[in-house]
Amino acid sequence: MAISGWFVAALAFGAVPLIITGQPIVLLGWIALLLVAAAVDLLLAGSPRKLAVQREVPSRVRLGETARTRLLVTNRGTRPVRGVLRDGWQPSAGASPSRFPISIPRGERRAVTAALTPFRRGERRTAAVTVRSFGPLRLAARQATLAAPGALRVLPPFNARKHLPSRLARLRELDGRTSVQVRGQGTEFDSLRDYVRGDDVRSIDWRATARKQDPTTPAGQKLVVRTWRPERDRRVVIVVDSGRTSAARIQDEPRIDTAFESALLLAALATRAGDRVDLLVYDRRVRGRVQGASGAELLSRMVDAMAPIEPELIEMDWSVVPGLVRQVTSQRSLVVLATSIDAPGASRGLLGVLPELTRKHTVVVSSVTDPSVLEASRDRSDRERVYRAASAERALLDVTRVSAAIRRSGAEVVTGAPQDLPPALADLYIALKAAGRL
Repeated sequence: MAISGWFVAALAFGAVPLIITGQPIVLLGWIALLLVAAAVDLLLAGSPRKLAVQREVPSRVRLGETARTRLLVTNRGTRPVRGVLRDGWQPSAGASPSRFPISIPRGERRAVTAALTPFRRGERRTAAVTVRSFGPLRLAARQATLAAPGALRVLPPFNARKHLPSRLARLRELDGRTSVQVRGQGTEFDSLRDYVRGDDVRSIDWRATARKQDPTTPAGQKLVVRTWRPERDRRVVIVVDSGRTSAARIQDEPRIDTAFESALLLAALATRAGDRVDLLVYDRRVRGRVQGASGAELLSRMVDAMAPIEPELIEMDWSVVPGLVRQVTSQRSLVVLATSIDAPGASRGLLGVLPELTRKHTVVVSSVTDPSVLEASRDRSDRERVYRAASAERALLDVTRVSAAIRRSGAEVVTGAPQDLPPALADLYIALKAAGRL
């Protein structure tokens, strides 16, 4: 049962005759009259428990996009139901509106539609709807909560896909499918062709030259060179750290979300280049794994695996990572470690396993940096900001020290702000392909 604002207003109105007459009995009579009217109103209200609710909700939506959900409410009672329905979505689902006025005659069905614009990634759920059915006087209402479970999986937004066309164009240039001034390099043999001025003399195939006779030249021979193409069918293993450091927010985005954006852009680029991509999300247990997929299926499986993962407030166990990589592949691969390299102490575990990984693989450590730290190091307008700048300088020196230690271990380092890190990692991948290091 619930009372309405009309009941409260009518109860307050009872103070008027009390003031005029000065008799408390008048107020008591007014209260008694209101209670009787509310009881009659409650008896005449339609029963919300006689309603049947069906929910229609899409299974997935990208973060920042809007999905439509619909409730079909059927009145199986003998009285009409007039009142308010509240849908119980989590606040992070961004339901608008969350309350709906309803008027359902007996035996009929009505549909109510809401827009969901989630502002957090993951599973957004609702378990029930609450219906408040008022009587004809709208003084009191029956209230009931009806089970109507629903779930919406909110996928990573993949905003970094805007960088994909330009990086694919660079891959096509590298592969020789677009006319460019500079010939791409690689290590896989493609074909033979005649030598032209400007070719690298190291690419001359002397055996093919000896077999080819050209009567127009004085020596009767024409030089033949080998052409190369970038390597294909290589392995790319992406390991995302889901430990406590990945929960920090930089520019209102968790570090793990930036790591997911970088992984998606790299995976889209690598699979278009003919490489095979595998994903592991790990802290002290495997939180997500994608293996054996390619093309559009790869990205679909990756976003599905990433969607429900939230950082765990525990320390990352780096000692297990080399074994996890061995489980994925035994051949030389590009291993990308998406983590944080802010503090030397927290990076001790990472530095300990890098020599084991770099002995067999090409290793890249990807870390997001906070632009506000760099801004703070430059602002020294007063005493408080001087101390803040000193702290920021110390943080930047720590990042520099850890980056230098990673490079001494034979790995590459790529850092950047949340919007800059995904394209920077993609550029490094293309540079490694061009250098024949994959």
